[in-house]
This record gives sequence, structure tokens and C-alpha cells, in this order.
Amino acid sequence: MTTYRSDSSNYPDAQIDLIYFDAGGGHRASAKALISAAEQQHRSWQINPINLRDLLEPADVIRRLTGVRVEDFYNSQLKYGLTIGTGPMLRIMQMVIRQIEPTMIKLLARHWQRSQPDLVVSMIPNFNHAILEGLRQADAMRSRSETPMVTILTDLADCPPHFWIERQKQYLVCGTATAARQAIAMGHDRARVFRTSGMIVRPEFYSPMELSREAERIRLGLDPELPTGIVMFGSYGSSQMTAIARRIETARLKTQLIFVCGHNDKLREHIDSMKLSYPFHCVGFTSKIPYFMQLADFFIGKPGPGCISEALVMGLPVIVERNAWTMVQERFNTDWIAQNELGIVLPSFRQIALAVSTMLDREQFLRLRASVKALDNRAVFEVPEILAALISHHRAANSGFARASTAAQFAPEVHRSA
Repeated sequence: MTTYRSDSSNYPDAQIDLIYFDAGGGHRASAKALISAAEQQHRSWQINPINLRDLLEPADVIRRLTGVRVEDFYNSQLKYGLTIGTGPMLRIMQMVIRQIEPTMIKLLARHWQRSQPDLVVSMIPNFNHAILEGLRQADAMRSRSETPMVTILTDLADCPPHFWIERQKQYLVCGTATAARQAIAMGHDRARVFRTSGMIVRPEFYSPMELSREAERIRLGLDPELPTGIVMFGSYGSSQMTAIARRIETARLKTQLIFVCGHNDKLREHIDSMKLSYPFHCVGFTSKIPYFMQLADFFIGKPGPGCISEALVMGLPVIVERNAWTMVQERFNTDWIAQNELGIVLPSFRQIALAVSTMLDREQFLRLRASVKALDNRAVFEVPEILAALISHHRAANSGFARASTAAQFAPEVHRSA
């Protein structure tokens, strides 16, 4: 476990336990983005990023029975595109979690008996009931006041029941009005529900890049003038990328593509070896996503909250698919894209040529691009302000000051009406 500390702050040496896991790449990426933003803002916080797996290893029933970790099984599903039926599978997994929850609560309480953070932040779904119960047991055992817990949704909306939002008293950070309404409908006090302007995206996506798009395209073997799409399906890629490559070729569209294959080396090698009639560039896992998006005009991929949020921050309209294979927690994302005119939602990538043709129509592209530009997502810079306000409020309450205050009074600039 690595502890991150910045140089200065109004709340020196505040300790934050930041909970993430590696089921998919988005939770770790959001955690790292939040840490990076806190460092840029010179928060004097000790941020302890904690992989929940490390705390709950003794309770991993599936690993004891099969030798495979739950998150490894989940990531294999993503890699091989085995995402149909995720709704029933999610409910089965949640049933298992409930069965072993008493053991998990004991393990978590043991951890927080040793650790005394000023704040616990969860950036994961499914386990928040157990996390808060473990924290409250530790508080009671140490005879200390209740440690505040914040759940930051890294999905655009909840997928109830027992996914992100539980009924226990805590703070919630929501990136859309829909998620905020879901929290309030479950009985959460409005003063404990914070609405940000979107999902957390790494600060690097906001940093201006001094480069010539034309020159960089040429350097990658691309045409400097052709409209360019970037094709991404998360950290493990997707076999659909090869089908997309072929369908664009069959349609003879005047475009070119950048393929980002993630950790899927076989996929990268396969696409690299394809004989396509249009220019393309293929990479594996890379930290240079902002650079490649800077060279693109539109995005093609899965409707994951992380990748679409990155694309939208970079000004790219998106093309995504929604059907029975779409993960249940990502289906709202497609509705949100369509309702806000941020791109095109297809019933199948078999229609990808039609969607790309729309992107190549200048009038339609500029209309979509204007909707994208209007979003102005600054969540990664807003969330540290929220956390600072909560730390200040908690310390003041513990000192006997401002007991009647709400966290909203300490951060009016980021607490928006749901």
C-alpha cells in the first residue's frame, strides 16, 4: 500500500483511506485520477489507496473453490466479450456477497481498528454496505465518533438494488442528475448528496498539448487530412474491433482509425497484420490516451463510463452499441448519450458504417461536437473540494464547533441541486 502526501493544505495531514479494486480498469483509474488532482491542488493529505481484495482475501470464497479471484474472472469476461446475461450474473454475485458479508465486516472492522482515517472514500460498487458496517464497528470498538464515509459513483447512474447506493447514512458524490435523484429517492438527505459536473477523468486530459495534429498523424502513418476515429473497448480490447475494421473497409469510407487494444496483445497483433485499404494505427496498452484522442475526431467503443467520459472531455462525439451484450450497469450510459445528443447509439456495430458516415457529414458532426463541448466536465477538480469540506466539517463537529452545520454549507460552489 502506497501513501501519497502533498505539500500544503488548510487541513494538514488529513488521512484518507481510498477504496478501489481491479474489476475492470475504471475504478483504479478514477482513484489514481483523484490522487493526482489532490496533489495538483497541494492538499496535505495522506491518501492510502487500498485494494479491497487485499483486505478481503480470506473471505474470497470463489478463489478458495476455483483458484480464480472474482476480479480476474470479471476481467476475463471483458477480454473475451462474454458480457451477455450480466444482469442475472450481477444478482447472483450480490447474493454471494450477502452470504459472506458477516466475515467481510469483521475483516474490515479489524482494519479500521488499526487505521484511524479522517475520511473513508469508496470508489467501488456492491461492497459499500459491508464497508460502512465494518467502519462503524471499528468506530464503536475504539469509542470514537463516526468516521465519515463517501461513496463516489464511477458510473453515470446506480443499478439498484445494492449496487452503488445503500440506505445507510453516508455521503454520495454523483456525476449526473439521475444518480443524484436516485440517492434522494432512497431517503438520503440532500445535504449529503453532492452533484459534480460529470465522471472523474485523469487531469492529463485537461492539459493543453502543443502539437501539430497533421504532423503527428503523418508520424503514425496516417493521412494528415482524413477524419480520424479512435476505437477503444476498455483495458482488454474486444474482438469486435476487427469486425469494425473490416466493415469500414467494405463501406469504402473516407476515414482512418486508431485502434487501442489495451492488454490484449493477440488482438493488437491481429489488427496490425490486417491488410486494410485505409490508413490505420494500432497500439496496445498505453498511458498516452490523451495524445491519441487529440489526434482523433470521434470515438468508437463500449459505453463504459470511463472511456466515454475521456472522449467527451477531449471533445469527441461517440459511437457506442446497446443490445443484450451491453453490461447492465452501462445501459443507462447509452440513454444518456442519446438524450444529450453526444453521439450515436447503435443496436449493433454491424451498422458502424452508417454511424461513421454521419460523423463524416460536416453539419451533423458539428451539431454533435457542439453538444459535447457544452458538457464542461470538471469533476476531478471538484471532488477534492468536496472532500476538503467534509474533513473540515467532521473536525469542527468533533471539536464541538458548528454542530448544526451541514457539509453543503462548507462547499456551496460544488454542491448542486439534484
